[in-house]
Amino acid sequence: METVVSQNILMQEFPASRPSLRLAVVTETWPPEVNGVALTLSRLVQGQCERNHQVQLVRPRQTVSERGADNAGFEEVLMRGMPIPRYPQLKLGLPGKKALVAAWALQRPDLVHIATEGPLGWSALQAARQLRLPVTSDFRTNFHSYSQHYGLGWLKKPIVAYLRKFHNLTQCTMVPTRALCAELISSGFENTRVVARGVDTQMFRPDLRNAALRASWGADEDSLVALVVGRLAPEKNLDVAIQAFDAMRAKHPSVKLVFVGDGPAREALRQRCPQATFVGQRRQDELALFYASADLCLFPSLTETFGNVTLEALSSGLPVLAFDTAAASEWLVHHHSGWLAPVGDAQAYVACARELAAHPERIAMARAPARGRVVQLDWQQIAAQVEAVFMEVMARHAAHVPRVRPLPAF
Repeated sequence: METVVSQNILMQEFPASRPSLRLAVVTETWPPEVNGVALTLSRLVQGQCERNHQVQLVRPRQTVSERGADNAGFEEVLMRGMPIPRYPQLKLGLPGKKALVAAWALQRPDLVHIATEGPLGWSALQAARQLRLPVTSDFRTNFHSYSQHYGLGWLKKPIVAYLRKFHNLTQCTMVPTRALCAELISSGFENTRVVARGVDTQMFRPDLRNAALRASWGADEDSLVALVVGRLAPEKNLDVAIQAFDAMRAKHPSVKLVFVGDGPAREALRQRCPQATFVGQRRQDELALFYASADLCLFPSLTETFGNVTLEALSSGLPVLAFDTAAASEWLVHHHSGWLAPVGDAQAYVACARELAAHPERIAMARAPARGRVVQLDWQQIAAQVEAVFMEVMARHAAHVPRVRPLPAF
């Protein structure tokens, strides 16, 4: 378990740099798109701006008429994009190496950070290498694990090979958990560094519990509300959540199941479990109310690189039942702030849910310890860690690469 230290100590250990750095951050997803990558990356950008760094955000244009934000606190460079199959609300960045080389040759970033490995990310990597700029990257999505859930299991090895090539061309790849870092190293990934995720403990907090919201789900204080949060898609293993709900109802008839999120599996899940409540995608402030007003978070996914839902639920005082992987493996304490089932053992997961429904007092007792596990894990800490990685990579790069002067502006 990584040691969580106070904000003051971290600020002393990782003081904001002077003068500020010019950082180019490249991503193919950004709010208002709702997914873990977009939300956590926006926190990273905000954190670096607060630490006196100048950020240039490079991302696909989300609508045809969209213009870069004027008051975001950072510069935006909008590139061409196209809808992602099955997720038309999300965009995939199109190649743009020539445009990036031209922009970065005129105004060189001190470092390029690439958050996604799509065509835009690959173009940014090639442009940065051509200009001999230091590059870091994030490993944020298990695309190779997703392939088997879409009948494309045969693509797993080529996808891993591409991701390995991509990340090994950067000076450092930031990974959110030690377990995933070890897995990547065993697959030939180099220069990996564990940097955890943070959580907004002021937004996600237990005192937002709302009786009226529970009543809208058909629940009172004697009911048990099981909450599932995230994309409704095959790779999220949501049939196990429904199995757990069915087992809980056998022991506690007033159990309610609420799905927060949307995706291609929504209609199939509705047909599979007509008793469940589906509320669709929600803003972060609305989501905070849902977490605080539920009793148990069911998180059965086996394809997460991290799983922000885990930290958000814990911060809200909501115990989590998850498999022993990703964020749950590092931040849950079994039988204390939540419950862990062996990875891939659906029967054990369902049995644990059944036992908890038979003894709901155990769930209630875990609320305070859940909050306590993450109350100090704020985003300022993560911003300081990321800044330290940037500074280290730049120092290593400068030791081996002669300084290249920018071209004069005309």
